[in-house]
Amino acid sequence: MTPAPNVPIISPKVPPAEAFTDARAAVARLEELYQTATSFLCDRFRIVMEGGPKPKRFRAFYPEIRITTTSFAQIDSRLSFGHVSEPGTHSTTITRPDLFRHYLEQQIDLLICNHGVPVVIGASDTPIPIHFAVSSETNLTVPQEGASSFILRDVFDVPMLSNTNDDIVNGTFTGHDDGSAPLSPFTAQRIDYSLARLSHYTATDAEHFQNHVLFTNYQFYVSEFEAYARAQLADPKSGYTSFVSTGNHVLTSPDGELPTPDKQPQMPTYHLKRKNGSGITLVNIGVGPSNAKTATDHIAVLRPHAWVMVGHCAGLRNSQSLGDFVLAHAYLREDNVLDNDLPVWVPIPALAEVQIALERAVAEVTKLDGYDLKRIMRTGTVATIDNRNWELRDQSGPVQRLSQSRAIALDMESATIAANGFRFRVPYGTLLCVSDKPLHGELKLPGMASDFYRTQVTRHLMIGIRAMEALRDMPLERLHSRKLRSFDETAFL
Repeated sequence: MTPAPNVPIISPKVPPAEAFTDARAAVARLEELYQTATSFLCDRFRIVMEGGPKPKRFRAFYPEIRITTTSFAQIDSRLSFGHVSEPGTHSTTITRPDLFRHYLEQQIDLLICNHGVPVVIGASDTPIPIHFAVSSETNLTVPQEGASSFILRDVFDVPMLSNTNDDIVNGTFTGHDDGSAPLSPFTAQRIDYSLARLSHYTATDAEHFQNHVLFTNYQFYVSEFEAYARAQLADPKSGYTSFVSTGNHVLTSPDGELPTPDKQPQMPTYHLKRKNGSGITLVNIGVGPSNAKTATDHIAVLRPHAWVMVGHCAGLRNSQSLGDFVLAHAYLREDNVLDNDLPVWVPIPALAEVQIALERAVAEVTKLDGYDLKRIMRTGTVATIDNRNWELRDQSGPVQRLSQSRAIALDMESATIAANGFRFRVPYGTLLCVSDKPLHGELKLPGMASDFYRTQVTRHLMIGIRAMEALRDMPLERLHSRKLRSFDETAFL
């Protein structure tokens, strides 16, 4: 943003750019730069809001990571990340290095080891919007335009949608203005935007999110998740340390009370936490592909290790029974919400590591194995649509397409979550439970639903949890499949 002419720009003094060969030291410098910048902006914001001197313009910048290589690295070809694709300079802006410390140390260490050159840490030329700078200060609120005695954007930088986008992950980014290639899938401003949205939609802070995320489309799963969390907190050997509910209420004792929120957020979210974020987060996204896209758009910036949909679906085969499981190995996308970002002709492959974890979890929980597992689980195509009442339309078109695709189940979220996992390079999977069979006269009615929920929710959720615990024990370099990476990828996951 260009300041008004003749208005002095005041910025904090920061250390000059410096090369680092130690990842921890590099992240410590990132934290120092970020803290200096945001503290400066918060302090000046307080002064201005209290009627301090004007006109002046205050500006501070995101820190950045930069690496320059002069040759192609001889890296382990099994790795899908941790190295730049070709010689040259690669850079990325960084926000909240305190929140991403473990992630940044891992990614920077891989870069240094794989290329044998240092990373350079310094201030970027991208200003920090005041809204994001004060977001962690509970006693500071940015007023709406016209609500203060001064024009906000004349004094501070504000968020700009023109440079907050998904061009890097969508493969349409052509390079930074200085000629460097992207080092990370998201810029600092894009991450800050999502962190603010996550807090709004889920009513929990980003710091509570865990690396393994379960999505569901029914509130019934939440009660079971809380019961499981309490049981784990009662077991000192479980490794789980706390349970966080909406409103950032933290439970560390199995007998503790969780207050009922005055107002439920759009996507109630709960976190069963472990060291280094290795626990499980459950997000109730409600019904519909729009919610599914919104949730995954923003959770993706946290770089989770995997996300899985565990929801209910319509069974499309007469051989299925209510309560049967569906393990998706392909998706028919008629959700329409991602068509502009990921064309429908892009295949969404099943990921072997996630598929195996889900199938083994079904076998473990149901005590069925091998051929007997087919009694209660089908593997096939899941269709995702954007019309909840599709049954009320002319059946000739929809039914023909479902039959031609060999679909065995239909819902409104799974393909969206899987497609966004593919787009954002987050390992994904789907395990659904048949709750109705509309093509065969078994509709979802209140009495049927109650019996179904009582008998199936606990088992279904436990399967999702067991699968996530199995993925947690898998080395990260094995879980993050190379099939999620494009020709010219960023070095960071």
